[in-house]
Amino acid sequence: MREHKKILTANLDDPESHTLKSYEAHGGYKAFQKALKEMTPEEIIEEMKKSGLRGRGGAGFPTGLKWSFMDKKSPKPKYLVNNSDESEPGTFKDRLLMERNTHQMLEGMIIAAYALDVHLAFVYIRGEYTSCIENTERAVEEAKEKGYLGKNILGTGFDLEIIVYKGAGAYICGDETGMLSSLEGKRGYPKVKPPFPAIQGLFGCPTVVNNTETLATVPWILQNGSDTYAKIGPEKSPGTRLFCVSGHVKKPGVYELEMGSPLMELINDHCGGMQNGSRLKGIIPGGPSVPILTAEECDKAILDFDSMKEIGSHLGSGGVIVFGEEACMVRSLLVLTEFFADESCGQCTPCREGTGWAVKLLHPFVEGKGELPDLDLLMDVADRMKFRTVCTLADAAASPIESFIIKYRKEFEDHIANGGCASHSQTQN
Repeated sequence: MREHKKILTANLDDPESHTLKSYEAHGGYKAFQKALKEMTPEEIIEEMKKSGLRGRGGAGFPTGLKWSFMDKKSPKPKYLVNNSDESEPGTFKDRLLMERNTHQMLEGMIIAAYALDVHLAFVYIRGEYTSCIENTERAVEEAKEKGYLGKNILGTGFDLEIIVYKGAGAYICGDETGMLSSLEGKRGYPKVKPPFPAIQGLFGCPTVVNNTETLATVPWILQNGSDTYAKIGPEKSPGTRLFCVSGHVKKPGVYELEMGSPLMELINDHCGGMQNGSRLKGIIPGGPSVPILTAEECDKAILDFDSMKEIGSHLGSGGVIVFGEEACMVRSLLVLTEFFADESCGQCTPCREGTGWAVKLLHPFVEGKGELPDLDLLMDVADRMKFRTVCTLADAAASPIESFIIKYRKEFEDHIANGGCASHSQTQN
């Protein structure tokens, strides 16, 4: 099995990896000291640009470029928010970092805050992640006691406080503007953009929002150099990525691979292949909000932003959901659509009504009572949901509807002909 560079998971075999003592023993907090004592904020941002690091939350936007958009001339306070509201089905990579590599995430936040002239930062964590919340709060206290947070950090005159904020378990708060609404004490409604958060974000002030995995990568880049990082993986998608694999594989879990690796290397070499000798039926490569790939497409799929886009899907949140031949794709699509319908905030009519209609149309197919014209109606509903809402939840809900029906239409037709699923099998979730 090919060896991969480990940036985020190198020291996780240490049972104390979440503690300050362990993190420092492995070289932790040296990058942040280098940043505060030897580099200017502008130099840090330039290093991030040169590294080519792209956001690991789903959109893949260049991190350094995003930091450069911060309105530093504004007289208002500036904020940094770590988006740890990991709620995409099949995605649990950020949970691993918060539980096992907490201080690397915090070090990345401190570096980012210094580069952005931020003195108050937030970690917004999914409410169900109780162990992550406890670990992060403990890590913040450890950093304060060591003098890495608070007033006049390391005698540099830089002040920073980090607040851990517990979400209420709403998927919609994974959207950065929905999360900011929640932080402001309001209902987690996404906001219309522009203005973008870097200009007018939290409390109407300049705000940068980054994903947990993105921020945890920052210390390694500063410590080892942007040129070194840029040489890992493809030129336009450098570095490593955490992939969380679930479904019909022998060894589900979180794996750190270099970008540009073949999808089937992840499945066969790292996850041990398909469980129970099952044949591969399809893979969702980046969480349910991206199109599914058939088994034939999976053989050609490469794990980087541009290659995945070329094949007709996206890398998304890194949630790799594997379907074996025993999976019922009709029932699986219903489960995913019910999730999106339940998590819609109801602000936009196409999303609120469209997801509900899709669920109503899918139920008869699972029960073996569907009708062929309803497949076209489902496609029409999905099409009318897209690009018409404040956030991308409607687009996310439409994606599996369209890709499942296009790529597995015969299975939907068989449900009609057979009066339901012939095998009565269900997908692992």
